[in-house]
Amino acid sequence: MIRILLVDDHPSVGEGTKTMLEQDPNLNVTFVLSAVEALEAVKHEEFDIFLCDLNMPTISGMELTKRLIQEDPDRRVLIYTGYEINTHFNLLVETGVSGFISKTAPRDQLHHAIYCAMHGEAMIPVTLLRQLRRSEVKIQKGEKSIEEASITEREQQILQGVADGMSNKNIALMLMMSQRTVEYNLTRIFEKLGVSSRSEAIVEAKRLGLVRMESF
Repeated sequence: MIRILLVDDHPSVGEGTKTMLEQDPNLNVTFVLSAVEALEAVKHEEFDIFLCDLNMPTISGMELTKRLIQEDPDRRVLIYTGYEINTHFNLLVETGVSGFISKTAPRDQLHHAIYCAMHGEAMIPVTLLRQLRRSEVKIQKGEKSIEEASITEREQQILQGVADGMSNKNIALMLMMSQRTVEYNLTRIFEKLGVSSRSEAIVEAKRLGLVRMESF
């Protein structure tokens, strides 16, 4: 029996995926609605596969993946999302994910992704496979690595706004938060990246692959 932890903040999507997966009698699925619940679940139960949505509130799928694999490098995490992930792809690969599967994929493809991961094989769409590259960035003394930076999804969205030349006020409107909250998050971002200005933050975010290259 393959034990799967499915993490998705959309109840109907999660329940539908659970039902689809369990049509294979060898798959047993536990479904939770948040990364917080997932981190609690792994304290009490062992899982063979983690199927994680990418865009979730509070703790993103990327951050959850990072934490799960940091706790146990042998964990198999599949990113299961309906969103475009091209801009996150290299960062996700570096966290150690075991593959990617679209929420629009048919049942047999979803089952195949699970079995590939169990056999140590990665299932990656061709469009993403073409993005695979060896890391050419050598971390110099004093530079932040991606792991050290540990930028959350919301902080990444703010960084993207900064990279797009948006003011704090406009970023706040876009993300439906107060301007004070944006300013607070920017302070945290500067600390995490080891920078002291917006321009330095953009350069460092670009180096770490945290913002879309089209913005430069």
